[in-house]
Parts: sequence; C-alpha cells; structure tokens
Amino acid sequence: MAPKKMLCLPSLLPPLLTLLLTQADTRSFVVDRDHDRFLLDGAPFRYVSGSLHYFRVPRVLWADRLFKMRLSGLNAVQLYVPWNYHEPEPGVYNFNASHDLFAFLKEATLANLLVILRPGPYICAEWEMGGLPAWLLRKPKIHLRTSDPDFLAAVDSWFKVLLPKIHPWLYHNGGNIISIQVENEYGSYRACDMSYMRHLAGLFRALLGDKILLFTTDGPEGLKCGSLEGLYTTIDFGPADNMTKIFALLRKYEPRGPLVNSEYYTGWLDYWGQNHSTRSVPAVTKGLENMLKLGASVNMYMFHGGTNFGYWNGADMKGRFLPITTSYDYDAPISEAGDPTPKLFAIRNVISKPFPGPPVKNPALGSWNRGSLCGFPMAPERIGAQFQEVPLGPLPPPSPKMMLGPLSLHLDGNLLAFLDFLCPQGPIRSILPMTFEAVNQVFQGVLERNMKHNLFLMGKKGAKLDVLLENMGRLSFGSNSSDFKGLLEPPILGQTVLIQWLMFPLKVDNLVKWWFPNPLLKSSHPQNPSGPTFYSTTFPILDSGGDTFLFLPGWTKGQVWINGFNLGRYWTKRGPQQTLYVPRPLLFPRGALNKITLLELENVPLQPQIQFLDRPILNNTTHKTYIYSLSAESASEPMELSGH
Repeated sequence: MAPKKMLCLPSLLPPLLTLLLTQADTRSFVVDRDHDRFLLDGAPFRYVSGSLHYFRVPRVLWADRLFKMRLSGLNAVQLYVPWNYHEPEPGVYNFNASHDLFAFLKEATLANLLVILRPGPYICAEWEMGGLPAWLLRKPKIHLRTSDPDFLAAVDSWFKVLLPKIHPWLYHNGGNIISIQVENEYGSYRACDMSYMRHLAGLFRALLGDKILLFTTDGPEGLKCGSLEGLYTTIDFGPADNMTKIFALLRKYEPRGPLVNSEYYTGWLDYWGQNHSTRSVPAVTKGLENMLKLGASVNMYMFHGGTNFGYWNGADMKGRFLPITTSYDYDAPISEAGDPTPKLFAIRNVISKPFPGPPVKNPALGSWNRGSLCGFPMAPERIGAQFQEVPLGPLPPPSPKMMLGPLSLHLDGNLLAFLDFLCPQGPIRSILPMTFEAVNQVFQGVLERNMKHNLFLMGKKGAKLDVLLENMGRLSFGSNSSDFKGLLEPPILGQTVLIQWLMFPLKVDNLVKWWFPNPLLKSSHPQNPSGPTFYSTTFPILDSGGDTFLFLPGWTKGQVWINGFNLGRYWTKRGPQQTLYVPRPLLFPRGALNKITLLELENVPLQPQIQFLDRPILNNTTHKTYIYSLSAESASEPMELSGH
C-alpha cells in the first residue's frame, strides 16, 4: 500500500476546506528551505529512519525485519545498492531471489516504510570493495571513483540499467523512494574529483528526472569535497560527537533546509583480531533525543546489521589491513538474528515522545522560533508538538533458538585432491604469477598481509611449490588505490625468480553445492591431514528447530557451508567472533538430513567436532578495541586504543 498522506490541519477546519485541500494534494517530497523542513505531500515532515541491507539478510526474512522496524516507530528504511552484488560480470545482471531489490522495496511498502536509497556507485558499507565490482581491476591502471573514462564508462553502463528500474519506485511516481544519495562519503576519498561528482549528478538527473530529491552524505571533514551544488547536503556522526558543533559546520554548506544526520551510529563494525564493538544504550538514546529536539531528521546506522555471508566482507586500511568479520551484528537495535534488544526498546521510547518541530518563521518578529508542526500523525491532545506515531502493540518476541551437538566431522580429503572438480577447465599457464583479477578467478606455513612477509622453506631439487591464496576482503574504506588480490610479486628461491606457474581458479561453492552424495568426489584420506582440507557430516533436526549459532571450538580458520549455502568465514583462533549465525530457513525440516561442510585452511583440532548453540559468541579476543571520536579520520571513524 502507499504510505499514508499526512496533512497538518487545525482541528476546527471546516469539513469542506479539508476535502478541497485533500483533493488538491499530490505526492511529493521536497525541501522547504523557508522553514528548514521537509514537506511530504505538502505537509511538514521529518523522517526517523534505520539502515537495513537486504543483501545481508536472507530474502525470506526481509518482511520480518522490516515489520519490526516499523513497530519500533520508524517511518523510513535506508538501504545501499551494491553494484558488485548485481553485476558479477560485465553486462551480466542479477535481480533474482535474494538479489531482487524490487521485491525488497515492495516489502518495505507493505511494512508502511518510506525508502531512502543509496545506490553508489561506491557504497562502503564494510562490503567487498565498497560495492564496486572487482572486474573493474582487470584494467590495472583504472582510477576508481574519478572521471577516468574507463571507470565512467562502467558506471554509466551500470546506472543505465539500474536507474530506469528505480524510476517507477520514486515517491512522486507512486512508489516509496523519497530521496536518493549520489556517491557515498566522497569527501573522505582523497581524489576530490568534482568533475566526477558533477558527472554522476547529471547522470542521475537525466535518468531519474528533476522531482526526486538527490543528496550527499559525508563526515564533518568530508563536506568540502563531498558536497555539490544542486545536491542536498547531509552529514554523519555518532553519539560521542559534538552535535552542536557538527550541525553548525553543516550549516556552512547547507544554510537553509532541515538538519539531517544520515548515519547516526548505534554501534560499530568488528574486525578480526579486535574486540566486539558496542555502544551503550544511554549514549545512543541521549544523542537521538537531542537531535529530535532540534527537529532534525535522523537515520540510525545500523538498525539491523545482518551477516556478511559468503565472501562479501570488506576490509579497512588504517595503518594495516583490517578484514571485517562475518557477523555484521553492529550492536544494532535488532540483533543479527533479528531479535529486539534493550537498545531497541529504549529507542522506541525516545521516538514516541513529543518533540518541538523545526524552526518556523515569525514574520511579525522577523525571527526564527521553535514552533509546533505536525509532520507525523498525532492524537488531538498532542497538537502543538511534533509527535512520531509508534504503532500500537508489542514487538514479536525473540525467535526460537536451537542447540545441537557436539557433532563429529569426517575427513573428505585435501583441497588439492579435488582440483579437477574445483577447476574443471584446467589451469591457466603463465610465466609469472597473476593477480586474482587478471586470472578471473605438504603444509609449511602461512603468510599474512599484516604479519610475516617472508616464509623460508626447505626442499629438494625438482619439488613443486603449491600456494593457496585467500581473498580476505577488498578494501571498502581507507584507501585511495585499487586493492588487487593474489601474488602481486613472484616468489624468489635464493636469487632466482620462480617462473612457469599453473594457476587454478577455485570454484569451491559450485563443488560444495553438488558434493553429497556423489561418491566420485571422495579422495583418499591422508593419515596426517594438514593444510587446506574438507570435512563434513550430516545431521537431522530433532524438533521444530529454530535459529542457531555454529560454534567451532579448536578449529583455526576457514569457510563453512550448510546445505550448500555459504555461511561465511570463521577464524576461531583470531576472534572476536566465535560463532556463525545460522538462520532457521537454511535448515531442512524435521526428518531430513542437513549437511555441513568445512574447508579448514590451516590446522584441524584433535577432535574435529562442532556444536550448535542457542546464543552467539561475538567477543572473545585479547587484541585491541576501538572508541569513537570526532578527531579520528572522520566523524564516522574510530580511534584505536590499547586493549586488554
């Protein structure tokens, strides 16, 4: 259904005038610069929104998460569109199943939520390469996020597919999209190519028309290079930052119109090897209440984080390489498993309070006063204060959780034993090793980007050297250069450069999906397995089951699949994340056998067992932690402190 139209009318307005005004009303969402506010269908309006990423939530659970957001008192949902999720190869587009953006927009409509869309082309989002497709790097000299002709050609081609599909969903066309962001935090990208930003703005206007509100989002330090005339300027900051100072800075770039915080941080992301990030409930609610008192529109990032299933996690570069965990719980108001948290109920209480509206000009006084607006539905006794409607009724309780195990896994064989199945087209031959992007995609030790850069091996003449390369996430933030993967320089033996390489792009997911019960895929079992090895087992669900969390005690690092679905990376020895979220819809019903497959990359425990727990373990590490400060790289970026 279409969002409710809201008119701000005195209670004693004659019925006939009310009818005429209603008939004259049209669908629109605009900036009222004279009164520093938004107008929705001509009525004063403020959004209280939350971020949710459809690509981090199984499609069958979209409706549940959106319904809970609406019950929390939100009137809008903000979401990114990751380019690489929808165009895996040049000219090959995927908008089906969990990639069906428009099914998600429909679910948001059914939940009575407006939509704030952020299609990039760069989105950050702690997502693989910030949402940019890795195939762009097949042109090794390409300059991303600039007016480089190679990059613009790819962007134009993508948006000429995406944006016409978006057009019918714009609010003035009968859809639920009220505004669209151009690029994302571009001021934090040192290129500062305003020709590129002007090109994007022109492209959006040409394909979407003049009626849709286009905006930019940046941290305080990014406003100079991130804002652009003709695009509405908004800002990002968290509870620990100085709201008065930041909004005053925003006014230098956007002197008139509503104040907007497009990313108000309810928590933070996690890195492998750091502590699980949290943000206290009082800090979040106090900052939110202060912004609502100012009449600002606010989007909470994240309201529900979800999961980096598969290989979609991104990475940051802050002095060193920081890959992001599989869990994107974010300490958000709705947990990774979709459950309401105490933070949600505290936020709901804040939203339900009456707050003054944005400033209203008093012509008689020639000044600006804090007036009463009714941008949201309110009871008659609350006329005189801006009031956010919170739907009546309780939120659903937490979903049922399941415990199972321990379960013993059996060895399927070393990864190298399955090369014919993992790379059926055979190897690529090259004198020198090639990067992942160019290739197109007995255990001795590990080389890691942040740690050892040299590994000394002993061997006999004629021995073969096998190197397994793992992509732990391309940079999503914190770099101005392309993040190529693979052997970027050839290995050296003594003073000799090793040449004549055979490179096998491994299609592990394809293998796992049709692995069982094919007996042809069973290899001979080594007596002392080490290095990359496959393990698996089957198990039934004994009752109705529920969501669960896979715990891998003693395992080192690898990837997990359940019934062919890639749950993501585990890195038990590194932490902080010790469990992987398993949504109930991934499991077969009672009576059927479920299959779990592990690819352990390093060392297997003496007892290769797993367990399913009824709660997550997200904070088990002895490394560093983060706090938040305006003086960091941007207001949205943390500062590093010594941990325990």
